[in-house]
Amino acid sequence: RLHATDVTSSSFRLLWPKLLSQETGYYTLEYAPAADLARKRMQQVSGAHTSLVLGDLAPETTYEVALIPESNVHYFPPQTTRVTTLAEEISPVQVLISESGPHSFHVSWAPVLDSVVGYQVLYGPLPGNSVKVLEVDGRHNSTVVEHLAPNTTYLVTVTAIYRSGKEKSLSAKACTQEGERG
Repeated sequence: RLHATDVTSSSFRLLWPKLLSQETGYYTLEYAPAADLARKRMQQVSGAHTSLVLGDLAPETTYEVALIPESNVHYFPPQTTRVTTLAEEISPVQVLISESGPHSFHVSWAPVLDSVVGYQVLYGPLPGNSVKVLEVDGRHNSTVVEHLAPNTTYLVTVTAIYRSGKEKSLSAKACTQEGERG
């Protein structure tokens, strides 16, 4: 049976039983996203092969795959399978600081990914090494950092924590406003 191994966010390896040989024919491989079969791609593979890596695929996408043995000796029915690529583990690509006041600012980030279980927002004044951490649920993409010193530059690091346990981070600098002059 046709099946897939080594599945990643952008590729997988197909394996199939040896139906043909170099002399008796070749395979036509057709694959397309299940949601958009019009975007079908085709590849021809020598009859000597029993595996092939398909690359350049979209993450978190189910592919319909058909292996058609083109034999000049026997008729073999097409073998089909469905393979779903993994979620892509990308770091936050944007950290935005807004609504900056003397004692707080708003931090938001993008993109929001289903594969993230939560975010950690680390912040501390520059220069300095006192760092505080805010835990943010994976469904949210912003938080407010409060109780800050006025007229201070902070380093803010957003870390995405993935279901797989991997972590990816991105940092930005934020400045609080000057306090009210009495």
